[in-house]
Order: sequence, then structure tokens, then C-alpha cells
Amino acid sequence: MPRVSNIELLRKREQPTISIRTRAKVEDLPMLIGEGYGRMADYLKELGELLSDVPYVAYHNMDMQDLDVEMGFPVSKILPEKGKIQSGSIPESNVVFCMHRGAYGEMASTYEEMADWIEKNGLTPAGTVYEYYYNGPEYPESELLTMIVMPLL
Repeated sequence: MPRVSNIELLRKREQPTISIRTRAKVEDLPMLIGEGYGRMADYLKELGELLSDVPYVAYHNMDMQDLDVEMGFPVSKILPEKGKIQSGSIPESNVVFCMHRGAYGEMASTYEEMADWIEKNGLTPAGTVYEYYYNGPEYPESELLTMIVMPLL
């Protein structure tokens, strides 16, 4: 695997979202994410609203057998909640981010390099990690494009 070289620091503004938060095993994620995105897309269509950026998944822990995950859509304003669809926001923060090209299963080395970069630069991660998906399963695995975002304290 080639080393990652595009790790950057950025100040992200607060971002309104709609999301569905659940707990799951890592192997169940593709199905749950697909269902969640479908449910939220239908809701946005019902409201006549659009995404303001690409879909994301937030990982509130890294226990692969009991992940606390939030599937979400960035939106332009706070929207009403409906059933399991929550209204909220991603808080403003300093973040470290990196674009990963390739299969989702190959992201571990990118995560490791980002964690090393954060440590070497004397920074402290804030916990929740976000993955923003610029394309999806309709693309070959080698062309999948995911932005990994790690907020800092």
C-alpha cells in the first residue's frame, strides 16, 4: 500500500444534519447504511429539501462488534425530526482530514497514518470520526473516494 501524503488541517464550520444513529456489527453496516440513506433521501424528497454536501457516517466508537454509528446527510438548515430520523449538527471544530481512494476495507492504513500524523504534530483527537462518501457501490472498488475527518480537541 502506498503511504498517504494528503493529510491536512482544516477549520470546519458547524453543519446542520439529519441522521439515524444505531449500534451494529461492522459486517451489518453496508445494509444498514443503504437502508438509512434510502429512508433519509425519501424524507428530504418529501420536504422538498436537498443535501448540502455528500452523505457521511460518524463512528462514535471503534468496537467492530458493537459500533455506535450515525448515518447522515448534511443539509442547509435544521429540519424537523421524523421517526428514527434525527435533526442535529456536526459541531464547528478543527479537524484533520485525508482523501482515501480505494476499497473501504483498505482504509485501516489511512486511519493509522492519520493517527500517527496527529500524534507527531502534538494534536489531540476528539473521538468521533467521520467518513464522507463522494461516490458509492456503483463505482469499482479501486475508484471509491472517501474523505476521512478526525475532529481535534
